[in-house]
This record gives sequence, C-alpha cells and structure tokens, in this order.
Amino acid sequence: MSGQQFGFECVFTEIPNQSSSVEGVLNLEPDPFMKRLPHRHNRGIPKPTYEPELSTKVKYLMSNYVSNHHLSESNKSFLNQLSIVAIPNSVQEALADPRWKTVMNEEMKSLQNNETWELVKCSPGKKPIGCRWIYTMKNKADGSIERFQARLVAKGYTQTYGIDYTETFAPVAKINTVRVLLSLAANLDWPLQQFYVKNVFLHGELSEEVYMDLPPGCMVSEKQCQKVCKLKKSLYGLKQSPRAWFGRFTKSMRAFGYRQSNLDHTLFLKKQHGKITTLIVYVDDMVVTRNDPEERKALQNYLFREFEMKDLGPLKYFLGIEVSRSSEGIFLSQRKYALDLLQETGMLGCQPVNTPIEEGLKLCVEPNQVSTDKGRYQRLVGS
Repeated sequence: MSGQQFGFECVFTEIPNQSSSVEGVLNLEPDPFMKRLPHRHNRGIPKPTYEPELSTKVKYLMSNYVSNHHLSESNKSFLNQLSIVAIPNSVQEALADPRWKTVMNEEMKSLQNNETWELVKCSPGKKPIGCRWIYTMKNKADGSIERFQARLVAKGYTQTYGIDYTETFAPVAKINTVRVLLSLAANLDWPLQQFYVKNVFLHGELSEEVYMDLPPGCMVSEKQCQKVCKLKKSLYGLKQSPRAWFGRFTKSMRAFGYRQSNLDHTLFLKKQHGKITTLIVYVDDMVVTRNDPEERKALQNYLFREFEMKDLGPLKYFLGIEVSRSSEGIFLSQRKYALDLLQETGMLGCQPVNTPIEEGLKLCVEPNQVSTDKGRYQRLVGS
C-alpha cells in the first residue's frame, strides 16, 4: 500500500542503539506501516563492471585453499612442478625467452623437413587462413620438466566449407569411458600406461588446396614476404586434420588385431587367451590398461614402428586431470586446471564463499557499454 494513503512520505523507525539488549530488539513489535525504509539512492543503477587488477597483491590467494597434504611426497613434487614455469601468451613473450625460442626453431625445422608447405603466390580468388603459436610443457613422471613445446596451429575457423575442407568429424574419448577404465584399473589392480604421439596431425595428406599466412615471428627475405604457404600436408588447427589422423590410426589398430568399440569409437580392445588389453586415444594422448603384459609390450613396439611415439610412463596427467595412485586406489584432481582458469580470468585472488554469485543482482543494459568478447565468453563458460 502506498505511504501517501497514511499521510507520510518516507518514515522509518530507528534501530535501538547498541546499549539496548538483544532480547529487547527481538521482542519489539513495531507498527508494520512504520517500518518502511527509504528508497536506495542507487536503485536501478547497475554496479560498475568488475575489472580485475592482475598486478596487485591478492589477499585471498586461491591456491592457499587447495590442500595436498594427503598426497605422497612424490605426488606433491609432481603437482608443484606443474606450475613452476609460466607459459607465454604471445610470440613476443616466447621470443624473449631462449628456451621457447629454441623449441619454436625446432618446430619450424620439423615442419620444413616434413615438407608441410611450399611458399607460393596466392592463387586469385583464394584467401589464406591465419596461424598462431601454441605453447605448452611436457612433464616427466616425477613432475620435472621434460621439454618445452611450441606448436604452429592454423586458424581453421576461417576455412570455408566446400573450398578448404569437406568432411571433418573425428571422435574424441568420452570422459565416462575414461572413468570406466580408471575404475577397472583401480578395482582389478591393472597398470595404467600413457603414450604420446609426436606431431600427430602431420601424418595426414591434404586433398584440398589450402593456403596459409606466414607463421608469426618467421624471418623471410623481402621477396618471400608477399608469398603464402601452400599446405601439402595436414597441420594442427585445420578442420580436416583430426579426421585424417583418426582414420589413419584406426586403420593401423585394426590391422594389429584390435576391435573398435561401438559405444566409444576411441576405445580399442583386444582379447586373447582370456586376457584383455584396452587402449583409449584422445587426439595424440593414449592410455593403455591391461592384464596381459606380453600384449602391452607387443602393442608398444608396433605403435613405435608405425608412428613417432613417446612413452610417458605410468599415467600422471591426462586431459587436465591429475592422477595420483596408491594401494588404496586412484585419486583424481583438477587443481591446476582450476587455478589456470582463475588466473586467466583475474579471479585468482577472489575470496572463497559458499555461493559464488552476487545475491539480488538485477541484470540490465548499461548505456555505452562495450560489447563482450563473445568467443572468449563462450570458451570460459565451456571451460
């Protein structure tokens, strides 16, 4: 009911001062019409957009609230080593560090030796796609850094269907299948072995005519500055690359006597003499578990002959999941993944609360608001 009906505008009763007893406050029974509060002076005005200060010293460091004291000393060492070296966010940062610069040069030599492209003038009517560098690190089983890795990735999202590519679909391992394999390994005491395929997408041959810009940071002569890269072989980032690689890998596994699962096409099984060997692949990462040690050795030798492989030892880190194993079972954690996500969004120093959302927030359109980066928003929500 409107206050004007009772002859007042904005009248409210004051809360008793601190000298009053708590019981006195709780036992008050004021007139409900005298409890009207004034309108907030900022009602209807949206709060200013939160802009994190990444350089300021944080009060609530999120990593302090993640405990690993239950883990063994070796697992503690491994998890701590994962966050020692910062991964560069730009070519300029990478070139300023000799370690990253070295691996970039090695990647370029590998691509040239593989004859991935040739420098030509772009054909009329063709638009070259862009490319960028992606940086990552590979860790040993004890957590120490095994090597730095720089990978040139094509911006496949700029490709045109029917011109630069046709069929693209390739399956990846389902997380439920990974959980089932981990559960089997924990309950049946099966070992978990991890393999990695080097330059996995470079095995595919391109049937389409695809042009790409020169790699960022690549030094070429003035005559070649006007040229583009005509791709002869598949490259990371191209829409057809995953399909070409998975087709090649499936053909090789079937030739070695493995059967492809109908429920998850990335799962390959082989049963002989009452023993089972399973392999699941996620692009270039493979996890093998079995109760047949002889077949595991034979599979490893076969894969190393077919592809350029690396044995990463017992499973420690897979798809952003930290795997710690003991006699009691398998412990999974995504500590590093969560902290990296908070670091990227500037929320690493946020205060932990039970409900991480502003209560009573009213969404509205702000005047003169800068449009949101749609791609980044979708990526963060997906993460």
